[in-house]
Amino acid sequence: MAWRWMWRRSSITQGNTNKNNYRKDEEMNQKVVDVYNGMVVKFKELIREHELDHNDYQALVNWADELGRAGEIPLFMDVFFETHALQEMYKNVEGTEPTILGPFYLENATEIENPGVMPKRDDEKGDVFFFSGTVTDVDGNPLANTKVDIWQADSNGEYSGFAEGIPAENLRAVLFTDENGKFEVQTIVPGDYSIPTGGPTGKFLTWIDSHPFRPAHLHFLFKPQNGDPLISQVFFEGNQYLDNDVANGVRGTLITKLEKHDGAEKGLETDFYTAHLDFKLRLQDKPVYS
Repeated sequence: MAWRWMWRRSSITQGNTNKNNYRKDEEMNQKVVDVYNGMVVKFKELIREHELDHNDYQALVNWADELGRAGEIPLFMDVFFETHALQEMYKNVEGTEPTILGPFYLENATEIENPGVMPKRDDEKGDVFFFSGTVTDVDGNPLANTKVDIWQADSNGEYSGFAEGIPAENLRAVLFTDENGKFEVQTIVPGDYSIPTGGPTGKFLTWIDSHPFRPAHLHFLFKPQNGDPLISQVFFEGNQYLDNDVANGVRGTLITKLEKHDGAEKGLETDFYTAHLDFKLRLQDKPVYS
């Protein structure tokens, strides 16, 4: 997700509609000014606190230029800043905690039945996995017909649409909750993955002495018929990266347990896993964050 700053000014000579647009633009422009002034104050404080000189400043400019030229600004912001923005934006509201969208979301995923099977390759590697969820409002009322957008990495930690040789629709799906707000999808247990390290983001990881890995997870984007969309993820107990996720995207309330089952229970030749999590969405006229 990215803030979309609006610098445009509308003409005030074309009726009431344009006057309203002008006022909205003025308000947005004032927010830009206010945030910029605040950043200047904080930047000066950092310079004094860390005794930065002009060589340090120029190194920052050169690295930022490299980040932009590599097309990694969205990646860098997703990994290092979005989680903190979300925690601040939602710290005083009810409902399931949001977490980062990440750089691997694609629109228009294949719609499947509920319960359904995620699109995957015939020879898809990984353990069979059934994930179920219940979607309610913050008071526990089930939310029927809520759109559930799901995507994940494969067992090797690679995402379709971003890794070569994987069909674009692989392990991506959209379904809708039933009349009780429930859904279930059959997929495979995702693998841990590394964020890209070959560019300036990887250089930054070296500077801060950080590994590049995220713990295995499922991504969710819930869109109720009326209310605030929820971007969330589901993690699994025991993963080695839960406490040191490079993107700081793990939330304790989003961790669930993978339960192992005998394949005979579902007529499968191999063992399978299940997991469940409940999600509470905020219903209101004005989203907390859009």
